[in-house]
Formats: sequence, C-alpha cells, structure tokens
Amino acid sequence: MAQKYDFDLFTIGAGSGGVRASRIAAAHGARVAVAEERYLGGTCVNVGCIPKKLLVYASEFGDAFADAAGFGWAPGHPSFDWQKLIANKDREIERLNGVYERLLTGAGARVIRGRAELLDPHTIAIDGARITANHVLVATGGWPTVPQVAGADLGITSNEAFHLERMPRRPLIVGGGYIGVEFAGIFHGLGAQVTLVHRGPVFLRGFDDDLRHTLAEEMRKREFELHFGAVIGKMEPKSADVVRVTLGDGTVLEADLVLWATGRSPNSNGLGLERVGVATDRSGAVIVNEYSQSSVPNIYAIGDVTNRRNLTPVAIAEGHALADTLFGGRPRSVDYDNIPSAVFSQPPIGTVGLTEAEARERYGGVDVYKSAFRPLKHTLSGRDERAFMKLVVDQKSGRVLGAHMLGPDAGEIVQGLAIALKCGATKAQFDATIGIHPTAAEEFVTMREKA
Repeated sequence: MAQKYDFDLFTIGAGSGGVRASRIAAAHGARVAVAEERYLGGTCVNVGCIPKKLLVYASEFGDAFADAAGFGWAPGHPSFDWQKLIANKDREIERLNGVYERLLTGAGARVIRGRAELLDPHTIAIDGARITANHVLVATGGWPTVPQVAGADLGITSNEAFHLERMPRRPLIVGGGYIGVEFAGIFHGLGAQVTLVHRGPVFLRGFDDDLRHTLAEEMRKREFELHFGAVIGKMEPKSADVVRVTLGDGTVLEADLVLWATGRSPNSNGLGLERVGVATDRSGAVIVNEYSQSSVPNIYAIGDVTNRRNLTPVAIAEGHALADTLFGGRPRSVDYDNIPSAVFSQPPIGTVGLTEAEARERYGGVDVYKSAFRPLKHTLSGRDERAFMKLVVDQKSGRVLGAHMLGPDAGEIVQGLAIALKCGATKAQFDATIGIHPTAAEEFVTMREKA
C-alpha cells in the first residue's frame, strides 16, 4: 500500500533539539527529513554555547599567567592573537557541523538545505518543492533582538561577535542577561576595557539575589565599568572607529564596539505558522502542551522557539522525549524542576533549584546557609577574589530547595549537586556526606550555621 505522506516526521531546524528529535525518531524506524537554512547544530554549536565557551577558555589564560607569579613562575610577557583564536574556533565549529550531519544521515534521516515554510498542516514548501509529512516539528530556536534606538545599527549582536576581524579594546555591552555578562568577561579577560550597561538595578534577573550582587562586586574589583539602572538614549559615530553612546540620563560613553545583548526572541516568523493555525504568544513563541504539541495536533515545537527554558540541554531533552512519544511507544514529557544552569562569567556562576526569594514565596519558612571565602589558590596568587556558596532549605522537610555558587568551577560543581536535588536530598544528607579536602566543593557539605 502506498505511503500517504513522504515522511513520518519533518523537522524544521537542525539545532541541538531538532537533531536529537530527528535522530531518535529515525532510530525508532520513522522516515525523517530535516530542513536547515543556515548551519547544522543551530545557535549552540555555531554562535552560542560551544564557541562562547572556547572564547571563555581563551580569556582565562590572562589570569593564569598573572597568578602564576605567586607560585614561583616567571611567565614573561605573553601576547594574544585574536585572529588565530577565531580561526582555530572556526575550524572546530566546521568539524562539529560535519559531526551533526553524520549523526542525522547515519541514523537514516534526510538533510535538506533551505528555508522551509508550512503551506498546510501536512505540507511543507522548500526551495520550490513540496514535501508532505504526517508530523511536523518546529525547532527553529531564537534570534537576537535589538531595541528601537537611534543609531542602533552601529552595534552588533552576539551572532556577529564570534566573527569579528579584530578584538575590541573598549567594548560597550548593552544588556544584563547571561550573554552580556559572559561577553563582558571574555573581552575583559583578553585585555579590553569593558563597560556594561543594564536597565535593571543589577544584572542576571531570575538568579539568586546574593549571586547577582556578589558577582557585581567581584566584577567591579576587576575594574569592569558597570552602569545599572541605565538605558541607551542614542548612538552616533564619533569617528570611523569610535561610537558615542548617550545614556538616558545624558551620560556620554565612547566605545570601539557596541554589543547588543538585550535578549532573544523565538525565531518563528515566516514559517507559515499563522497560515496553518498554530497559536503563538505575544513574543512569537509557539504555545505547546506538556508533550510539545501545538494547537494543531500534528505540529509540535521544542527548544527556544517555545520560550520555556531556553537552554540547549532542555531542547535536547524535549526532542528526545518527543521522538519517544511519537515513534518509540513511550509517551513522556520533560520535568522542568531543578534544571541546573551556569553563567561563564568572571568568576563563574552555577545554580540549581529555587532562589531564596522563590523558595520563600513557595514554601514560606526556609533556612539559608551561606559561605564566602578566599579560595586556597589565591592565598598565594594574591588575587582579591572570593567564592560564595549558598543553600536554601525547606524548614519543614529539611529538603534542599536550591544550591548556588559563585567561584571557580561553579558549573562543574553544581552539576553534581543537581543530581542530589533531583533525588530530593535533605540538608541532613548533605551534612552526613564527607567532603573532599582541600576543595571548594566541600563547603557545600560543611555549612552548619544558618544565615
């Protein structure tokens, strides 16, 4: 009997979530096609997590060279080559693009290069061809947004920041999310004089307040210029290489690069969603149920285009769950509680669970444990930097509701704590765990006094 549709699943977008959903669906025996108009691997691989972390690594060597003197090393006068870093980064990204393509084709999925658009719930147009599918998955991610400000086109977004021909010496970063904070750290670590402008009272809204304020203190120690409660009034060129930025209060700043890090929006325009009746919210995010199903029963969406938890591992988990639900005979959804995250700032942040404010609102009585100390390494390096750790505990059950850290290896340490919180660990179980000495991580199992 002839097949009714060309494919069982047609995925629009070959980012991390779309690739995982397509690969697992194909492994379950589904006929799968994936359309991608830009680059395989999506934001994370090309202009997000991976190249960002490589640039973060590069930015950390300056501190390492400086700290080495306290341990008897004489590192001399190291120099930095931005163009070499970018070229090496590009080579690694190109390799990863190939890996993603092999993951898809090796599983039996078909990769189609081009922009896909829905004509009806089961028909997709791409480069003049029409393809039909039983199920359609929208996994197109997000895209940087730029505010409507006079002269805004003089700035760039994080997309372009990964391909700069030369490193800025006086960058001005607008925005207080993790992208802005991380690029501030990257450029500063590579030797730039960094200014960050954020409209809120302090950056990283949604993170624990103690982490936010402690990070601001540490960054000021490092001579970042932070302007909180400030907005951009206008931008205008001063010269070929300098942009004059006027803040809302009239303050004038100058920079050789302005980076807009003012948020990302769901990348849902031009896909034909309205035409076929897929409901979206005011930001353009596809509205889905717990199984990632949209208002049109055979059309699904995962990842940043749904604007739920915009993290690569979450998109991957959503894609895997969807493939299992549709083709694996195992309907399941994603648990969004206790998802860990990190900000690769200077110093970095790792966090999992509820902030203190969230815990008090949800549970009422909570106990809070805090520890701030100078890492052992800096007793010889001489660096004026402190680590900060915090546990938020439910008074009634003793369960640890949140674990937060600012300091070296925060992301690596909190990943392990995330398992404990997922298992419902109590403060008594933390206390009964013997620490590894001497490490910073042991502080999480030795905090005894309530704040």
